[in-house]
Amino acid sequence: MKIFESKLKGCLILEPQIYQDERGMFFEVFRKNELEFFLGYNIDFVQENTSISKKGVLRGLHYQKELGAQAKLVSVQRGEVIDVVVDLRPSSETFGQHIKVNLSDQNRKSLFIPKGMAHGFVTLSNEVIFTYLCDSYYDPELESGILYSDPDLRIDWSYPISKLIVSEKDMLLPSFKDFEK
Repeated sequence: MKIFESKLKGCLILEPQIYQDERGMFFEVFRKNELEFFLGYNIDFVQENTSISKKGVLRGLHYQKELGAQAKLVSVQRGEVIDVVVDLRPSSETFGQHIKVNLSDQNRKSLFIPKGMAHGFVTLSNEVIFTYLCDSYYDPELESGILYSDPDLRIDWSYPISKLIVSEKDMLLPSFKDFEK
């Protein structure tokens, strides 16, 4: 497995070594010891989530506040997404900046998202099965987010905005400026 740091410190792209033959394929999604060595701290995933979405669905930008903050390891089991991570750590050199990563069942990349970042994705294929490993439990009282279309973030979702399928809850998320307050 190869691990690369993105421009957002601590946000990592994991590329597996894929072994294929006439039977199919095999690859490791992640190795705890390698991830921890690269990060320099321990990570213990306690919850796994799966979302299934049709083409054009945008989920995000989500995060959990305060003690509920979650680090996540996300990957696509079926389909293709554009995954977006926004740095919400006020002391970070990349505060307010974002990255976009293509995750698919073809490239088999995973993305490690440290605590203090908002996360979202848009689906590019007819069906997407998306998994999240989280290092703390979901708490609806600590759930929050930032509006996916916030003009200050200038995120190009690589999908026609007029064709996006977004939940009402996600359309009502606050702006990045409200987060900064």
